[in-house]
Amino acid sequence: MDVEVVAGLAGLVGLATGLATGLAVRVSEWAQQAERPAAPQTSALPAGIASVLSVLRSSAVVVDAEDRVLRASSAARAFGMVSGDRLVVDELLAMASLVRRDGEIREIEVQVGSSRRSRAEGRWFTVRVAPLGSNGLVLVLAEDLTEMRRVEAIRRDFVANVSHELKTPVGALSLLAETVEGAADDPEAVRRFAARMQMESVRLNNLVQDLMTLSRVQGAEPLSEPRPVALDGVCAESLDRCQIKASAKNIELTIAGEEGLRVRGDEELLTTALRNLVDNAIAYSPENTRVVIMTSTTDDGFVEITVTDQGIGIPESDLERIFERFYRVDPARSRRTGGTGLGLAIVKHVTTKHGGEVTVWSKEGSGSTFTLRLPLLSPPSPQPQSSTASGKDTVREATP
Repeated sequence: MDVEVVAGLAGLVGLATGLATGLAVRVSEWAQQAERPAAPQTSALPAGIASVLSVLRSSAVVVDAEDRVLRASSAARAFGMVSGDRLVVDELLAMASLVRRDGEIREIEVQVGSSRRSRAEGRWFTVRVAPLGSNGLVLVLAEDLTEMRRVEAIRRDFVANVSHELKTPVGALSLLAETVEGAADDPEAVRRFAARMQMESVRLNNLVQDLMTLSRVQGAEPLSEPRPVALDGVCAESLDRCQIKASAKNIELTIAGEEGLRVRGDEELLTTALRNLVDNAIAYSPENTRVVIMTSTTDDGFVEITVTDQGIGIPESDLERIFERFYRVDPARSRRTGGTGLGLAIVKHVTTKHGGEVTVWSKEGSGSTFTLRLPLLSPPSPQPQSSTASGKDTVREATP
């Protein structure tokens, strides 16, 4: 009997020990869970908002009641609106505070990323800030206006420049017409003023023609009907159109290089571009000098057309801007030579339209070299070599 009592007591003790151990383990688990830091609440956004924000084209940021960023698109971070978990644009923080206070949607234009030290202009955005629910969340949506502002600025400058350029010859024609009327009894004066009127009419016509050409080539659409174009004909026609100007200054015009080269494109546009380069070379070269057109091929399947002169050259500070519309290195000289200020802009757009590029080398007092680089259509046909050529490039002169 004593043995059975002892065994029973031992069982009760074991059971109590097991219960105590289990209870201790459970209490320990509860304590660990209480000490474990709370996981970030990604569900703070209202249901479905995250999915909607992921498909928006706008830069999107959601901030909580303490201005912590709960969600930000990659564009918003790339443009410098968000750093870490903070919205770093002061204007947007102020707007978020106002929206959170009165619940009204607000819109503002801000510049992001501008720096006085680096003289960077930054990017412009139109930003809409709206409340998101009733727990202090605020949504910031930003649309990039940088390209739109750039295009608008170009349009304004273009209209202003065109107006100015048209005003000069139109005003001159009006004044000359009045002068001719007042000098009706003086045949010599009438002839002199009539010649001036004709010159201004030519200048006006050239400006209108250049504007029409520029509007044709500056768009993003491809050439309408590209065809194989022989560069020999383009070079010859370009020099022929500039022959009178060259003769007036006793400037020698020469074509040299490889023959039989072809590209795909518009022959008239390519002739206009090359003529503009030759015309510029003549205008900015002194008398009794030489202008050379050279054609050659490259190892990567391109043809290069260079126009080299012995003129006054271009200052280094102006080289990056000479292809801008109406930009002139020497405005007074351009007026005297009758230039419209659109020639090099047309060259750039025509070359780009044909899948190529235009570059320039120049040094003041040493002349300039403009290079048109265009995709080669096919290798040139073999040319018979004369005994005088000795395997060298052919030289074709077009002297005045």
